[in-house]
Amino acid sequence: MTQPFTITAVHHVTLTVSDVARSADFYTRHLGFQVLLDLGGTRRILGNGHVVLAVTLPSDQAAPIPAGDRFSENRVGLDHVSFGLSSRAELEAAAAYFDEQGIIRGEIRDLGPGLGIYVMAFRDPDNIQLEMTAPH
Repeated sequence: MTQPFTITAVHHVTLTVSDVARSADFYTRHLGFQVLLDLGGTRRILGNGHVVLAVTLPSDQAAPIPAGDRFSENRVGLDHVSFGLSSRAELEAAAAYFDEQGIIRGEIRDLGPGLGIYVMAFRDPDNIQLEMTAPH
């Protein structure tokens, strides 16, 4: 039997963070998200009209984040989240903004004709690897 459904988009992404307020501030101030719902300091649901992003404390409050823990894409689980932009010019504008704001970022890279995209990596306050992507 073939699958009886088609996935058309990612509905939302939830990131476990060490400080909900700090993370929500980063995503709203620098990436244009708005707070849709504040769930008492343990989780905030953010949106920008295209993407829903939740930032949350660990779901098991009895097992807090180890002191000094930082995200690593070398663990099983999430490698990165990539946000789509409409053009290389918009990607270059994001790079200039990040430079102005002191947000460390990678170079804009062309992933070649096979993928047809440019990418630029950067990180949030918990070191979660993020990326901006634009088409050729």
